[in-house]
Amino acid sequence: MVENALLKITKLGRKDLHFVGASRTDAGVHAWGQVAHFTTPFSFDQLESLHAGLNGILPHDIRVREISAVQPKFHARYSATKKTYHYKIYNGTIMDPFQHAYAYHCAHKLNVDAMRQAAEYFIGKHNFSAFITMSRDGFPKDPRREIFHFDVLKMDANLQLEIEGSGFFYKQIRNMVALLLEIGKEALPPDIILDVLASCDRRRLAKLACVAQPQGLCLISVSYVATDLEPPPGSPKSCFGRHPQINKCILPYY
Repeated sequence: MVENALLKITKLGRKDLHFVGASRTDAGVHAWGQVAHFTTPFSFDQLESLHAGLNGILPHDIRVREISAVQPKFHARYSATKKTYHYKIYNGTIMDPFQHAYAYHCAHKLNVDAMRQAAEYFIGKHNFSAFITMSRDGFPKDPRREIFHFDVLKMDANLQLEIEGSGFFYKQIRNMVALLLEIGKEALPPDIILDVLASCDRRRLAKLACVAQPQGLCLISVSYVATDLEPPPGSPKSCFGRHPQINKCILPYY
């Protein structure tokens, strides 16, 4: 969607725009902090018009929140140092209709302490072969990733799983959440995580849990080295949107 909007505004072809997103999200997954980069053969004097034009073309449920110039070496995907995702679960007997598009409903009473204990087993660098769903790009050459934090927060009937790592594979987080849900239902012990990780076999996980639904997952942020985000000299100011202005109408005095 964003790439097509840029193509329309800049009048460039895909090969000239070089649009790259930081993370490819599955259908139904949300993104609050998606990052992308693109290049053009021309420069911009200011970014306000581009910003307003993009949001004017995009559908109402997609918005560009910031546009900035960055260093030439910056790459939205390969320059990323970590990514943070949240997965929301509504753990009430009746689903809150205001959350159905952004949370997974689990009517089973979940053992949050068991889920927290299990989540700790994911922290560190592991081979996540058992949690990777095969994508059209095939199986990754290096199935190792590092998880920095994995917290399970309870807020009334809501559970929020917050996971931060060096990167994630196709449906990896949804597969991890699926296993945590079975542990929360007390169908499996927390240390089953270690057994599945050690198996390095997707079929082992498939016998225990089905992939979690997509609507509860949201990409919250992508982090980079600060120097990569510094604008080059002479670049236009970053744009965070602008408030529309109304010219005052002065009525003649009668």
